[in-house]
Amino acid sequence: MKRCPECRRDYYDDTLLYCLDDGNALLEGPAKSEPPASAGGQFDNEPATAILDITTPPGEAATKAQIHMTDQTAVLPTGTGDIAPKPSGFDKKLLAVPVLLAMIALGGFVGYRYFKPSTSGPINSIAVLPFENKSGNADSDYLSDGVAESLIYKLSQLPDLKVSPRSSVFRYKGKEIDAEKIGAELGVDAVMSGRITQRGDNLTISVDLVDVRNKKSLWGEQYERKMSDLLATQRKIASTITQKLQLKLSGEAEQKLAKKSTDNSEAYQLFLKGQFLYDKRTKDGLLQSIEAYQAAIKLDPNYARAYVGISRSYTVMPSYAFLSPNEAMPRAKAAVERALQIDPNLAEAHGALANILALYDWNWTESEREFKRAIELDPDVAEIHNRYSRALLSTTGRFDEAIAESKRAVELEPLSISIGANLVTAYMRARKYDLALEQAKKTSSLDPNHPAARVWLGSAYNASGMYAEAISLFESILQTNPTDQDALVLVAFAYAKSGRRNDAAAVIGRLNDIGKSQYVPHYSLGLIYGLLGEKDKAFAELGKALDDRDRSCNEMNVDFYLDPLRDDPRFKELLKRLNLPE
Repeated sequence: MKRCPECRRDYYDDTLLYCLDDGNALLEGPAKSEPPASAGGQFDNEPATAILDITTPPGEAATKAQIHMTDQTAVLPTGTGDIAPKPSGFDKKLLAVPVLLAMIALGGFVGYRYFKPSTSGPINSIAVLPFENKSGNADSDYLSDGVAESLIYKLSQLPDLKVSPRSSVFRYKGKEIDAEKIGAELGVDAVMSGRITQRGDNLTISVDLVDVRNKKSLWGEQYERKMSDLLATQRKIASTITQKLQLKLSGEAEQKLAKKSTDNSEAYQLFLKGQFLYDKRTKDGLLQSIEAYQAAIKLDPNYARAYVGISRSYTVMPSYAFLSPNEAMPRAKAAVERALQIDPNLAEAHGALANILALYDWNWTESEREFKRAIELDPDVAEIHNRYSRALLSTTGRFDEAIAESKRAVELEPLSISIGANLVTAYMRARKYDLALEQAKKTSSLDPNHPAARVWLGSAYNASGMYAEAISLFESILQTNPTDQDALVLVAFAYAKSGRRNDAAAVIGRLNDIGKSQYVPHYSLGLIYGLLGEKDKAFAELGKALDDRDRSCNEMNVDFYLDPLRDDPRFKELLKRLNLPE
């Protein structure tokens, strides 16, 4: 038997955790304290509400009416005596009428009160918010971010649970947490929040799990651990979440949840630090992330995800002109191939290799095989669908498939700027410029100051012939960052299309100056020369781009910025070097 400590209501269903009236946690056995004033002075043996049960509980007075339920109707049990003494000579038929009416009314009330549609059904979705760093030290941010990311990654392995991706939840970092509001914004049933405090080798992790549909706390716990116990504690939290959500796991899902990337806690901490540094997307941050991953591998040579981390860091460096493709991509490929030797079923490794095979090797057949294998292993990773769309499908002219894959990525991560921007790319390559502009505006509205959102909005302006708007936007970007190569190349296009040839030509000089200190893709220079009608110089630069395997080269077949060169026979010769499928 359980009892609410506030209203003193008794429950004989031991599976209930909370009072149905006031939401307070139920206590085992009858409470012994004095009745609250709200109970109207009633004592423990005089409950103010009807008790739902199938049998008369031990010690209960036989004169108390017990309510039995059959579907939606309350039925008074037989064998418990009449509700009230009958006057002698009273017609039983007359008594039956008010009793029947009372039963109907009571049944209707109880049916509505206890059997109305509820918001407390199975929990099918969850958001794990970035943990608060309560250490008072920014150096511990990698822990608070990393534990949340690890839980997102781990729970995302479960096929029957929708987990809000990092791009959705990390926008709440540093903000006051209102679980109910966040749950409504993200469209999830439950929200988990947490706090981490590190003091030397001591670690305190506090977690809270709330069912936001009815504002019920499902679980809260505080762990006092050593740093060496971080990995085990994170696994314990993930396991407990599945229990509290009452998830029914298949054997495969249980295996995924129990799968260990490493057993070395120090290596795990270094991996978290690498992830944190990778997310900064600065040159120093990416180089330091590689160092952190490599240090993790020294401690655990079979840490497959750390090898994937190295591959990702090298793969993005040419995008930011931090390294040339010939410097970065072979290292990226070697790292991810080692990851697959360790764990052939690691979806993110197959996705990373597929991306490299498309961007750098131009091996379209093997790339597609790897993309399909990655999606087979984990169909709900937005970034894999995103890369499949951009690196392979749209590049090879399979526009409908590319748009479909890109839309799927947006469905999985609707608040990701980069993924939303990729849908803009898919539309532009398909020459659906109206849809590209619409999507660019939608993506930009998520964060109007985000650099990638602004660049792709400007590119959509270019594609739609809105050159004045493009120039205004790109010039504002260049005021803040004069060496932004994307903005320089794209504003040169707008200048050339607007008749400002001198301004477009001046961009080439600015890029050559930048090239003295960082990598400048020959593809960019070839594009601008083509716009200016200087075809010999354009083809010379594009030939060098293919030699360098500039990451934009695989766009050559579909890039509308190169349309002025497309009718020249030399262009077809360039395309042959890409080994594009017939």
